[in-house]
Amino acid sequence: MKKQVIVLSVLLAGTPSAQAVTLRIADQKGNMHAEMEAANQLQNLAYKIEWAEFPAAAPLAEALNAGAVDAGIIGDAPLLFSVAAGSQVKAVAVSKSVPVGLALLVRPDSPVKNAAELKGKSIATGRGSIGHFLALKALEQAGISDKEVTWRFLTPSDARIALESHSVDAWSTWDPYTALAEVTHSGRVLINGKGLSTGNSFLAATDAALADPEKQAALQDYVNRLAAADRWANKNVKAYSQTLAKIIGFPAEAAEKSFSRRQSHWQAIDDATVQQQQETADFYTKYGLIKKKLDVKPTFYHGLSVAQTG
Repeated sequence: MKKQVIVLSVLLAGTPSAQAVTLRIADQKGNMHAEMEAANQLQNLAYKIEWAEFPAAAPLAEALNAGAVDAGIIGDAPLLFSVAAGSQVKAVAVSKSVPVGLALLVRPDSPVKNAAELKGKSIATGRGSIGHFLALKALEQAGISDKEVTWRFLTPSDARIALESHSVDAWSTWDPYTALAEVTHSGRVLINGKGLSTGNSFLAATDAALADPEKQAALQDYVNRLAAADRWANKNVKAYSQTLAKIIGFPAEAAEKSFSRRQSHWQAIDDATVQQQQETADFYTKYGLIKKKLDVKPTFYHGLSVAQTG
């Protein structure tokens, strides 16, 4: 471990080659960039970061697959779809959180009171998203086949409009969209992800980035800064929420609600996480969304550590 740290330090010590390294980072609305900026973790970098923001995981995964970015944050389910499609990416670190903000929403005046009453109804979500996963889990728990509902695969912004305009009966989504619907009284939580979802999100990097010693070193530094930013945000929820609200253009109340209930922290990949991902993969295979059994072990990279202090 000491040898690895020394190597990383040399690579990030400000040599001309290290200074020229650029990490192309894919983010989702109100996630890594917002948190790291608020926590002052983007200062004094020995490398450059080019940010690309995506509204959901599907287009982010496409960017990873195409090599248009080096790394990005992605939920457990969409990462599986990406890997099953043959993408050359690896999960390098995991964010553990309480999935309360992952929710199946209906309109406040909807007569639907539980998941069982979704039979024959329409559900908007992103195909292969964590919202899709939650909806399938909720239906299964209620004894309803996925064929007994109508699926509308939409972006979060389009899904929100569809729900409010009565074009769909339910919307399966995630924070900060869930929090926004709650504070604006445009959506009512029918069921949330607690007990149904792992709450895992991953930092995934391309094989090409991991094969580049300088980019790998930059990624190691980035992961530690990301973990430090998360610790700071959890200790300074009010201050962070104000910054988050400005960055994502949501009310401060929604931003605070979204972040505070996550109780998130970053950690290195461990055996328990790999097992959870395998169970998620098997769930999707059962529903035919992944065509053949997928062994998830090769999709994890164990070469990065995650500092828990600092």
